[in-house]
Amino acid sequence: MAVIGFHASHEQIGPAQLLADVKLAEEAGFDAAMCSDHIEPWSARQGHSGFAWSWLGAALATTRLRFGVVTAPGQRYHPATIAHASATLAAMFPGRFWFAPGSGENTNEHITGGGWPAKDVRQRRLEECVDVIRRLHDGEEVTHRGLVTVEQARIWEVPEIKPELVAPAISVETARRAAAWADGLITVNQSPEQLRKVLGAYRDNGGRGRAALQVHLSWADTEEEAAAIALDQWRSNVFPSHVAADLATAAHFDAVSEHVGEDQVRQAVNVSASTGRHAEWLQGYLDLGFDELYLHFVGQKQQPFITEFADEVLPQLR
Repeated sequence: MAVIGFHASHEQIGPAQLLADVKLAEEAGFDAAMCSDHIEPWSARQGHSGFAWSWLGAALATTRLRFGVVTAPGQRYHPATIAHASATLAAMFPGRFWFAPGSGENTNEHITGGGWPAKDVRQRRLEECVDVIRRLHDGEEVTHRGLVTVEQARIWEVPEIKPELVAPAISVETARRAAAWADGLITVNQSPEQLRKVLGAYRDNGGRGRAALQVHLSWADTEEEAAAIALDQWRSNVFPSHVAADLATAAHFDAVSEHVGEDQVRQAVNVSASTGRHAEWLQGYLDLGFDELYLHFVGQKQQPFITEFADEVLPQLR
C-alpha cells in the first residue's frame, strides 16, 4: 500500500502550530511526515522559519510517524554536524527517520558569507558530504580534505539502524547521478512526462529504495479561494530550480514574483476545490511508480485540509 504523508512547511507555519498540525495529521490517518529545513522563507508573506532539527525531536517524540527532512550539508551545516544530528535522531527513534541531503539553495546558505558556488561544485561538495556522513554513521574516525574539510571527526552515538539518505532531485541529471549513492529518491510534482524521466533516470542507473513525491496543492471550498491561497503563498516558488537556487533572500523572491499570475502558479501547484480532482492527480502519481506521496497544502491553516483530505481523498487512494 502506498504511503500518504503530510508535509510540514516550516517557512509558512510557526513550529508550535506545525507540531499541532502534524499531530492532527497522524490522528486523521496520514501515514508519515516530512519537513523542510530553511532559515529564510520563500516570501515575506510566509513569514516563518523554525529550526527543523529541534522540531524533529519534538515531532518524533510526540507521534508515532516516520519523518524525513530535506537538508543541505556543506555550507550552512558542516557534514559532521548533519551526521551527528541525524545519528542521534536515528538512535532515539530507530527506523523512523530519514533525511534528504541536497546541494542547497543560496537563500539558506549565503548566511555563512562564504560565497555561493556553481552547481557543479555544489554537486561535488554534496557527494563528498555524503561520503563523510556515511563513514561517520559507520563509526569511523574521519579526516577529509577537499571541498569540505573534516579533521578527526567521530560520532560516539552510532545508531544501530542507520538513517536512510534519500536523494532530492528535480532534474534528470541530478536523479541519474544520485543513483550511485542514495537509499531512495524524492522529487516534487512536475508534468507526468518529466516525472517519468526523473524516476526513470534514477531507476535505470541502479537507484534503489523508495521513490517519494512531494505534492504542492491548494484546496478550498471554492475554486477562487483555492487559487487565491496558491497565488498568495506559493507564487514565489514557480521558477526553475537553477533560478530559485541562486536567489538570496525572501525580498528577492518577492521582487521577481511580483507579477506572477494564476496560470503560472497552476504549473507548480495542483489547484482545485474538488477533492475528487485531487485524488485523480495523486493516483496518477502513484501510477507513475511513486511509493510515497507527501501532501503539501500550500495554505497556512492546515486543519480544514487535513480533515477534508482524510475523509475524502485518502480512502480513494487506499
